[in-house]
This record gives sequence, C-alpha cells and structure tokens, in this order.
Amino acid sequence: MRQLAGIFPANEYPDVLIGLGEPDDAAVYRLDDERALIKTTDFFTPIVDDPWLYGAIAAANSMSDVYAMGGEVLFCLNIAGFPEEIGMEVVAQIFAGGAAKVREAGAAIAGGHTVTNPEPFYGLSVTGLIHPDRVMRKGRAAAGDRLFLTKPLGTGIITTAAKLTGPGENMAHRIARKAQGKPDIDQNHLDAAVASMTRLNKAAAAAARAGGVHSATDITGFGLLGHGSEMALAAGRESGVGFRIEAAAVPALPGTFAYIAAGYLTRGSTRNPDHFRANVTFAPTVSDAQRTLLWEAETSGGLLAAVPGAGVAAFRGECEAAGQAYWEIGEVVPGRGIQII
Repeated sequence: MRQLAGIFPANEYPDVLIGLGEPDDAAVYRLDDERALIKTTDFFTPIVDDPWLYGAIAAANSMSDVYAMGGEVLFCLNIAGFPEEIGMEVVAQIFAGGAAKVREAGAAIAGGHTVTNPEPFYGLSVTGLIHPDRVMRKGRAAAGDRLFLTKPLGTGIITTAAKLTGPGENMAHRIARKAQGKPDIDQNHLDAAVASMTRLNKAAAAAARAGGVHSATDITGFGLLGHGSEMALAAGRESGVGFRIEAAAVPALPGTFAYIAAGYLTRGSTRNPDHFRANVTFAPTVSDAQRTLLWEAETSGGLLAAVPGAGVAAFRGECEAAGQAYWEIGEVVPGRGIQII
C-alpha cells in the first residue's frame, strides 16, 4: 500500500492523521477537534473447525486494530466469501459468531458484502471513534515506559497442531507422526487457545487509556517480534529509543513449547525472522524454543503497550478490576530495535 503514498500526500490531506505514511494498526481521520474516526479491515480463512467459533475469532481479530489505537468500536460491515457447496446453515453460524463478538463490543453490524470464493474467508470492516489527541501510535513509546502484554502467545502454534493432528489427518501421516513421537493435540490446550482468540481487547484498551498509554500495537501475523519491531523502530525514529524484552517473562499458552518441540510451526516461524531479523538481537542464553515463540504468528493476540511509569498503577488497577490478564515483559530504553535478554 505504501507505494500509493505519493498519490495521496499527507500535506494535501491534513485530516488523515494516520494513513499511508508510517505503518500503524489502522487509519485515523479527524472529524473535528473532539472526534476522529478509526478505520480498519481484516479477514482470514478458517483456523478452527467450528463455524461459530471461526466467526467469533475473525470478528475479535478484526476489531482488535481499533483497540490497539485506543478507540472504541462503533459499527462493522461483514466481509465474506464462501464456496457454493457450503450450506447456508454453516454460513449463518459463521455470521452468528461474528455478530456475538460485535454485540459484546457494544457495536453493531450494519451491512456487508459476500462473494463466491473457492476458499471460505470472513472478517469485518470496522469503524471506531477516538479523541484526536488520544490516539495510541506505534512510534510514541518513550524511554522509561514499561512494556506489558495482555494475552499469552502460542495461538498459531496450537491451531497448527490441531490442523495436523485432527480428524482430517490421513492414516499414513498419523503412523509416521506417532513413530516420531509427535503428540496429538490436547483438547484442553486448543480450548485455551480458542478462549484467548475470542477474548476482545476492549478491556485491555480501556486499561491502556487509564494508564496514559501513547503507544501500543496488537500481536497478530508478524508475531511479538515483528509487530514489536514496527513499534520499536517507529519510536527509534521519533525519540531514539528501542525495546528490551525478557524472554522468560513472555507468557505462553499451555502446551505451546511441547508443540514447538514437535515441529508444529506456521510459516511465520521463518517469514517473520526473514523480514525483521535485522532489528532484533538475542542474548546467547535465549533458547531456540523461546526464539521460536517470540517470532511465531499469532491470531487475535493481545496488546503490546508501552505504559509510562506514572501510569503503571492505574493500568494494573484497571486490568485487575476488569479481570484482564497482563504480563510485564520489558521496558523502553535508549537505543534502536529490540534486545531480547
């Protein structure tokens, strides 16, 4: 998209506060001195077998970018494509799962567009609202801010394990996998991953606002280190800072390291380091499994928030009052990129 920036130069569109220039989680358009619209869209193909849960996960993931900017969701439009052979009852369940999450967000689905497509996909176009001066941008982290993560990692790894060991697995693959000692998916592990993916980032965003957070992002396909790199590099350009993250402090969903050991990895495990490796330095004591976890793709992950020291108590208090989990994983320091210790 950034190749279009020359067609829409920022000086000609001063009310486009965030657009095609610096990468961020959503576009922001100023309506007046008190209101700005947040706009984003996202969709993906099924990652779980249950159609209702697929719809719920896709909707939560789509709305997450508005929360990453610090806003509230106003309304959404469905974006979907399905093969002709998929029954309408399945499509209805996907839409119902998405609708349930939008309603939980306090928003509405106001329409949408569906096409025929060889592979199913579903997501939302999402419109949110925020005060123009309170947008949480990727590049506004400052030295001394403390880094908090609001969901554990491992969704991509666990859903990959479920795909490779589930009911659709052929017998030859199963025999070979068992001979290699690779485990079946544990339903409890999959349930925990689904619960994480369907959890909205609404409460996390409210806690970030209470803590005076100016900089955040949500963790999805680029993994913690990919999205963290975008945030750290933008902050480096603005104020000469980078991130220091403690690998052992980063939370993982139950079973994640066992599935890493078994080789149940997404394409993100290689694509993300290929793209972002130059921005990340690992201490020699960080294990290969920890590195994989930090690089791996996530679906509907939590927020990574740079919380000012003066706002940490308010951030923690808001999280605890709302039942929102959080983990302190590092800090913002002078420098560039990300140091993993």
